[in-house]
Amino acid sequence: MSPLEQNDTFQTIAYPTVEVLFKDKGSKFYGYAIPVSHEDEIDVEIQKIKAIHHKARHYCYAYKIGGEPFVYRVNDDGEPSNSAGMPIYGQILSHNLTNVLVVVVRYFGGVKLGVGGLISAYRSAANMALESSEKVEKTIDDIIELKFDYADLNKVMKMIKDYQLSILKQDMQLSCVFLLEVRKSLTQEIIENFSDLRIGQIRMIE
Repeated sequence: MSPLEQNDTFQTIAYPTVEVLFKDKGSKFYGYAIPVSHEDEIDVEIQKIKAIHHKARHYCYAYKIGGEPFVYRVNDDGEPSNSAGMPIYGQILSHNLTNVLVVVVRYFGGVKLGVGGLISAYRSAANMALESSEKVEKTIDDIIELKFDYADLNKVMKMIKDYQLSILKQDMQLSCVFLLEVRKSLTQEIIENFSDLRIGQIRMIE
């Protein structure tokens, strides 16, 4: 396996975790780990949790999306700076995960925990949520568009079968258009092989 092939996979979680609970001095910290692929999913997932815990005081979270480059964000939601979001994010890094959102909901128990206590509590709840999640390895994929004549369909389908490509969208008429999902480490090889067949036009989709 080439170095490129080794670097086109990432670890994430398969399904949203079952709710976990960490308690400290009367405060309750409910942890959730949720698989996500795009930043526009974040607010939707947080609103779902707020609907469940509408009486809670804090909804702190962190997420990481993508490989290289990746995006991340942390949110303390009213807790002292860096006492909640960063400890949560640290657990995402510790578990070597991406494409994941971790939310920890806090109900105040009447006793202040101090910054150190909060860091420990949010870290523990995040770790519990991730520990209870099923981990999966996925590939980093590109999307390519292939335009070809219907007469060349059999050649195209053979290539798709040989490389086990996923067809995301297809428009099959006299001229056909396929959107194909391709493992990143194989993208250039597949583009070259389709080009060698001289059966149409192929391009990457940004």
